Amino acid sequence: QAQLVESGGGSVQAGGSLRLSCAVSEYISSSCMGWFRQAPGKQREAVAKIYKGDGDTYYADSVKGRFTISQDSAKNTVYLQMDSLKPEDTAVYYCAADFVPRPACLADVSSQVFGYWGQGTQVTVSP
Repeated sequence: QAQLVESGGGSVQAGGSLRLSCAVSEYISSSCMGWFRQAPGKQREAVAKIYKGDGDTYYADSVKGRFTISQDSAKNTVYLQMDSLKPEDTAVYYCAADFVPRPACLADVSSQVFGYWGQGTQVTVSP
């Protein structure tokens, strides 16, 4: 039974845009939701996270000014708007959710603090 369902990945040329969505099951309680990505041969890295209580956000330096994370609390859904995409953004993108203390949610911490994960969606950016 899928608990985090992602959608919106695909292929795009550099400079293009994609929007990822992640619907989180009503049975999962969480304080923090976010997006991670993993490219071949690389470790999973945090891209963007949002603290549900106040909507405060964290972005990796590599995506600041290009990506925007948002939430729809009523739908328990988190989005990632990705603009000005670059070939180096190519990766499998994973949605994550869990009860994470606010300082950890808004910092570059290990993905291991998150216990709930989506299945991943491929994003490919061509030059």
